[in-house]
Amino acid sequence: MLRRLAEEQATGVLVREHGTLHLAEGRVVHAESPHAPGLDVLLTAHGTLAGAAWQQAAGRTGDAREAARRLLAAGLLPEGALELCHLDALYDAGYFALTPSSTPGRFRYDSGPRLGPLPSVPVVALERETLRRRLLLHRLWPDPTADDAPLVRTAPAASAPVTPRQRAVMDLVDGVRTAPRIARDLGRQAFHTLVDVRRLAAAGLVRPAVAVPAPPPGPPTPPLTVTDPDIALLKRLRDALEAL
Repeated sequence: MLRRLAEEQATGVLVREHGTLHLAEGRVVHAESPHAPGLDVLLTAHGTLAGAAWQQAAGRTGDAREAARRLLAAGLLPEGALELCHLDALYDAGYFALTPSSTPGRFRYDSGPRLGPLPSVPVVALERETLRRRLLLHRLWPDPTADDAPLVRTAPAASAPVTPRQRAVMDLVDGVRTAPRIARDLGRQAFHTLVDVRRLAAAGLVRPAVAVPAPPPGPPTPPLTVTDPDIALLKRLRDALEAL
């Protein structure tokens, strides 16, 4: 579907199970996913832009593309920094949007998205990069369970020979947070956090939290019968007394 939309230079929104792609004239201009931090997080997490400045630029709608246009027009960000963060967010969310799914995608033709001041990406480039990232993760650690499950540590962070980036990830592993949640809390791209998590999993330092299954229900209590010899004897005695 995506290749066909690119060939016909379609404009609109492709909605898939794990993310959304915004197309303008057959090119990807924006991507969103609940698994990936948005442009706002990447810009504000490390002081590149004040949170209040983003909120003012985004307005009530929270439209990231419109906020980017306003930030450029106001000169609040260097153009190069904004373009870099935009591409980081696009490829990051695009990776999840193109994750294989059993649910078919839906495309809504729309006149909304436009080729604006921020760079767009050819469909084939996004597909190629997504495949490269998928293969990289598989080489690092072939089990994808750790990508979206709550994580637990299997070794203390202080004793683990890890890089500073990986240590920051391990510090947030608490049996509740998932890799995407850790990425959002750190203000980092989700895919890069998946790389750290898979390397830590390969080193045996983290693993998915194992849900404790509820104990199976016990067998139903059988109705009281007279198979117990003491009860049977008492019933016979009662019957004999009633017969006197």
